[in-house]
Amino acid sequence: MRGGTWADRLFGWAAKAAALLTLGLLLAILGSLVVGAWPAIEKYGLGFLTSSVWDPVSNEYGGLVMIYGTLATSLIALVIAVPVSFGIAVFLTELSPAWLKRPLGTAVELLAAVPSIVYGMWGLLVFGPILATWVQQPLQALFAGVPYLGALVSGPPVGIGILAAGIILAIMIIPFIAAVMRDVFEVTPPMLKESAYALGSTTWEVVWGVVLPYTKGGVIGGIMLGLGRALGETMAVTFVIGNFNQLDSLSLFAPANSITSALANEFAEAASGLHQSALIYLGLVLFFITFVVLALSKLLLSRLRRNEGAKS
Repeated sequence: MRGGTWADRLFGWAAKAAALLTLGLLLAILGSLVVGAWPAIEKYGLGFLTSSVWDPVSNEYGGLVMIYGTLATSLIALVIAVPVSFGIAVFLTELSPAWLKRPLGTAVELLAAVPSIVYGMWGLLVFGPILATWVQQPLQALFAGVPYLGALVSGPPVGIGILAAGIILAIMIIPFIAAVMRDVFEVTPPMLKESAYALGSTTWEVVWGVVLPYTKGGVIGGIMLGLGRALGETMAVTFVIGNFNQLDSLSLFAPANSITSALANEFAEAASGLHQSALIYLGLVLFFITFVVLALSKLLLSRLRRNEGAKS
């Protein structure tokens, strides 16, 4: 009995130490980012977030172009990946024949094992030309002279830009979101689904009315996991986004830049001083974007739980 008590205490101390270590590492990362970015914070303040000037020659820096590119590509990736992942998860859990579930599930999971640089090379050499020839050029011909829509597809058909980066990111995060959705769909008690089917519900009604309400926490968690991967992806985005600092064009096919691609391209050659500090400031901004996304997801989950309790 005495040995069991000591083992419990030791386990409790180890678990507490692991939790405190994680929190300490998070605070240390945040502190190091703030210290490294302080010269840029001191000079630009919050104006750094609204300035589109990035000129290492004149030593003037603003992060709006990179922030816009990061948010735009991640939003495009999420808009594409979430419905596709949902469809994959529903098919694997509700519609797929038994002989197809395992190979198809394995194939989806294998996409997550492909290195990001391979996605980037494929996007630049294969997908980019296809996007330019079979998507951008037909859209330009279709919307020629149409206000706003014509501007969204304008630009030289080179196959790199915000849309290309967003689609590549979507392909990369689909396996993560789909795998999480499939796993949480499978934990729905069969009795609930069978009861709904017995009452005459269709497959869609069972998924929408039974499975999703039961697993909404896991579904939102999977989406946030994919969004976090999209926000932090570096090499694949660097290959296909164009790495061009501009906000003059609203075109989805225009080359742009993101926080991660700017860091990858410039940090190794940045001179110590304001240039390096501005890059670290970008990293700090990305840290806070990720934190805000996580906080919003927690807020959404808590609101869903409160609404559920009010209905009951």
